[in-house]
Amino acid sequence: MPGNILFLCTGNSARSIMAEAYMNQAGRNAWRAWSAGSKPTGAPNPLALETLAAHGIDPGAARSKSWDEFAALNASRSDAPVMEAIVTVCDNAAGEACPAWPTRKGETPIKLHWSFPDPAAVEGTHAEKRAAFETVFADIRARIDAFLAEHR
Repeated sequence: MPGNILFLCTGNSARSIMAEAYMNQAGRNAWRAWSAGSKPTGAPNPLALETLAAHGIDPGAARSKSWDEFAALNASRSDAPVMEAIVTVCDNAAGEACPAWPTRKGETPIKLHWSFPDPAAVEGTHAEKRAAFETVFADIRARIDAFLAEHR
């Protein structure tokens, strides 16, 4: 049974969405990925979805959601998964007070911080914005590939 991993970012619209989708493809036999944000924007960034599509990655039913869906306060819900790993992918989320996460028999999840610049904050032409998303996605893919190599 795959372990659960949660990628956190403030808006849950770009970096965490791309990490969730890539992990669900690359680590599908070992990990089930989720993503959430402290202040979700309400929708995935279209350039994040475009970037994933350009790499043949299905984002599934990607949506921008609150990390409260995964917090311990929802542990009684049958659909609130217990996480084996929590990864913040932006510096803002890493600095915020995260909720308590449900645990399995008192085991705390692996907690990691991977700092990626926000591609959604880039200003310029569509091509410049697209290039920023490509760069960040390449970095996310490299970090996830290294994580998978270490945690198989």
